[in-house]
Amino acid sequence: MVEVQSWTTRRGSNPRFEPNNDQVLDIPVTPTAEIRQQQYASLISPTFLTAAIIASWYFSNIGVLLLNKYLLSFYGYRYPIFLTMLHMLSCAAYSLFAIKWLEIVPFQQIHSRRQFFKILALSIIFCFSVVCGNTSLRYLPVSFNQAIGATTPFFTAIFAFVITCKKESAEVYLALVPVVLGIVLASNSEPLFHLFGFLMCIGSTAGRALKSVVQGLLLTSEGEKLHSMNLLLYMAPMAAMILLPFTLYIEGNVLAVTIDKGRGDGFMVFLLIANATVAYLVNLTNFLVTKHTSALTLQVLGNAKAAVAAVVSVLIFRNPVTVMGMMGFAITIMGVVLYSEAKKRSKATAH
Repeated sequence: MVEVQSWTTRRGSNPRFEPNNDQVLDIPVTPTAEIRQQQYASLISPTFLTAAIIASWYFSNIGVLLLNKYLLSFYGYRYPIFLTMLHMLSCAAYSLFAIKWLEIVPFQQIHSRRQFFKILALSIIFCFSVVCGNTSLRYLPVSFNQAIGATTPFFTAIFAFVITCKKESAEVYLALVPVVLGIVLASNSEPLFHLFGFLMCIGSTAGRALKSVVQGLLLTSEGEKLHSMNLLLYMAPMAAMILLPFTLYIEGNVLAVTIDKGRGDGFMVFLLIANATVAYLVNLTNFLVTKHTSALTLQVLGNAKAAVAAVVSVLIFRNPVTVMGMMGFAITIMGVVLYSEAKKRSKATAH
């Protein structure tokens, strides 16, 4: 006969937990975002990762140029200021997501009113440069636009001398001669030359150079220096607010027109979203290429990017080119390469 186990017996048979003051629970520390990124990166070949990042950088840079050109010139969306504002809103939203949630870089705050106004000044220059660049694409082919954009070192040297009184070596200034000469040749032989578009493109190139000089001048102290991704996070919404009254005054009721067109044409909505997204990827991949290679590599890739973008645009849009125009572009690129080498030697001599 089996003895029935009582409740008391069963309850008493349960093991009791005896506290042990010497026992220490080993709880693993939550890895930081940087450690997690290193763990993920270790699963992929470093060479393959770098190649993928460079390819993404090329795709985004050339992609935003071609999308802008298609929207503004061929698709009939003639609102470059509003398009630039969409780019800025996109950069603000994606930057917030990348920094706050993905933790690509540590979040930095603005520490003073003085720093805020410095960023605001950069935002104004940034607006001017991007709006001029987008406007020029309405009137000029991408190939000629890229040829003019390659003259950025020339304007950088001028602004550095005028604003900071920084003098370069004679070799550096001499390397700028073919940069300017090439654009003169390309301009004289450009079949689709447009004076207003040319001036807008020159303004965009000069604005880009001015921003780099002013940024180095304003945000040099350790207390005010911002990471490029954090700087974009603050500059983008400021730039959007600056552009809002201009787009409403110059381009009229552009928001209502865009909504009305979007309801009847879903492809235009897709183009605008894709364009704004790729505009942010330009800034993100620019940072990633610099992080995984170097600033010098980025500069070299930028020189090659201008030539690749010009060739791709000619193949897609079939804009006419001349032998003299191609020679002028090649001379400009050669001058930029010589300028980079001269700057590198000048820095090595200084150190």
